[in-house]
Amino acid sequence: MSEAALRLQAIEKTYLKGTPGEVAVLRGADLTVATGEVVALVAPSGAGKSTLLHIAGLLDTADAGRVSIGGEATEGLSDRRRTALRRQNVGFIYQFHHLLPEFSALENIVLPQLANGVVEAKAHARAEDLLRRVGVSDRARHRPAALSGGEQQRVAFCRALANAPALLLADEPTGNLDPATADRVFDALIELVRGTGLAALIATHNMELAGRMDRIVRLEDGRIV
Repeated sequence: MSEAALRLQAIEKTYLKGTPGEVAVLRGADLTVATGEVVALVAPSGAGKSTLLHIAGLLDTADAGRVSIGGEATEGLSDRRRTALRRQNVGFIYQFHHLLPEFSALENIVLPQLANGVVEAKAHARAEDLLRRVGVSDRARHRPAALSGGEQQRVAFCRALANAPALLLADEPTGNLDPATADRVFDALIELVRGTGLAALIATHNMELAGRMDRIVRLEDGRIV
C-alpha cells in the first residue's frame, strides 16, 4: 500500500478554551487519505469542516493529535518548515476564487510557481497546460472580471495545482455557483485531480457531487464517521 498523502490522528480543537463560551469543534478526529484517492467530507454548516481542512493543510494547529503529510509528521516543526511543507505539498481551493484581479488568468497560475522558484518559461508552459485541461485556454489572457463565475473557479483550480502538490484540500469549491455550472465545474475538477494522480479531500454539502468521489466521510460531533 502506498504512503498516505494525509493522515490525521486524534485531532482535537477547541475555541475559546477555558471560557464559558468554550466550543469543542474537533474531538479526536481520525482520517487517512491515500495517494490518488478523492474523498468527500460532508457535515452541516458549523460542524468543523473548514477547521479540519485548515489543520490538515497546516494553516492552523490542533490542540492535540498528529498531522502527517506524505509520511512526514508535522508536530514540532518550525514555522519555516511548516510553511515549506505546505507550499510544496498542499494545494487549496475555496468557495470563492480569490484570484488577483490585476493579473490575467494565466498570470494567476504563473505567479505561485515563480514564488516557488520555477523558471518563467516552465511556469508559463504548466499554466497553459492546466488551463487547457479545464477547457478555458482561450481565456488565458483575460482578467478575472472578464470571466464567468465558472471560469474563475476553474482558473482557481489550476492555480491550486500550479506547483504540483501531492494533496488538494477544497472547501465547498462549487458552493457559490448555480447547480448547472457547479456540475460542469466539478467535472472539470475531478478530471484534473484524477489526471494528475494526487490525493484530494473535498468538503461539500452537495451529496450528488460527493457520490462521484471514491469515498464519503462525515464529520459528526467532532469525529470522522
